Amino acid sequence: MSCIKLGLILKSSLCSFQLPQRTISTLKNSIHYPELPNQWTGLHNWRHTSLNHDRFWGPNGPDIVPLSSKSIQESTLFDSIYSASSLAEMGAVVLCTSDPLMKSKLTHLGYCRWRQEGLPVGNYVPPVRPARPEKPQLVPSKEIPSPKLSGLSLNAYMLHNLAHVELNAIDLAWDTVVRFSPYSDLLGDGFFADFAHVADDESRHFAWCSQRLSELGVRYGDMPAHNLLWRECEKSSDNVAARLASIPLVQEARGLDAGPRLVQKLIGFGDHRTSNIVSRIADEEVAHVAVGVYWFISVCEKLGRTPCTTFRDLLEEYNVELKGPFNHLARHEAGLPREWYDPSSSVEDKQKKLSQVYDRLECIIAMEKENSSLDSPHR
Repeated sequence: MSCIKLGLILKSSLCSFQLPQRTISTLKNSIHYPELPNQWTGLHNWRHTSLNHDRFWGPNGPDIVPLSSKSIQESTLFDSIYSASSLAEMGAVVLCTSDPLMKSKLTHLGYCRWRQEGLPVGNYVPPVRPARPEKPQLVPSKEIPSPKLSGLSLNAYMLHNLAHVELNAIDLAWDTVVRFSPYSDLLGDGFFADFAHVADDESRHFAWCSQRLSELGVRYGDMPAHNLLWRECEKSSDNVAARLASIPLVQEARGLDAGPRLVQKLIGFGDHRTSNIVSRIADEEVAHVAVGVYWFISVCEKLGRTPCTTFRDLLEEYNVELKGPFNHLARHEAGLPREWYDPSSSVEDKQKKLSQVYDRLECIIAMEKENSSLDSPHR
């Protein structure tokens, strides 16, 4: 069966499938999560955590944003969140907002409403692509300037790249919520609650990055950026399983690989404040990969598919590339099995390689015997 159809057959496959449930209570609704084995140990606590309003990076780390007066534009956009009647509608409002900081604020406001008021997931149509500001200019990845040609200091250059990733991550999470909202009865509210939570985390990360860029005398948009992340998202617009495989299990997992290296580079540069921000962001990304693993396994179980094989098939079918080096420890902590992304680690592949070695040895031995018989004198 072609993996590209997995998302389309959810409706017929999920209706009669039941798993043990874990209930999480909010103010006005209860969210049910299927019990799945071998998940990140912190996932339950992450789901139960109180709303995180620490969107300012103070002298000692995350802190509450200092109070400020709202502009007329902010008030208008806030009203669009307050007037929305569902989570999906609030997600669409965020996706249609071009200003990056406003996108971040609206995300937090929408997620708070969802948690506190128990709004339904709803059903809404997402925009074709998220609204974007005029800057940064989006160019092919090969045209991204090097640090020396960017006009930015090395620490600001690296932080700008991370800010761009975090802004895209806000849209990727909300697009998952809105695009698959027609399947809310089948996927369950937990799926949408988790990805709205991911969007809220990412919006906080972007706020920290934006604040620190400002402290360094830089604004988000001061250098060109690429559009690779959204293009990867567009590939999986027809298939929830492919979306889970390509975004949290590939794109988000790359953050687990790159985060520690980026922290060390910033420490080497002497920017400990930025390195602390990046370290905190990298730690929180574990939850996002764990969410992807959880829901990918859940969908595969409901469809009667093997997760490892399905993951590999989807990446091949959707032309999604896996790039190392991999941070195996962080990926393991998030519950991402190594055999999924590193075929050389599986027993089956090791046996296959060993068999190939034996075949080569047999061939060499046969050739040696043939050569030996040709060299020996005839009687």
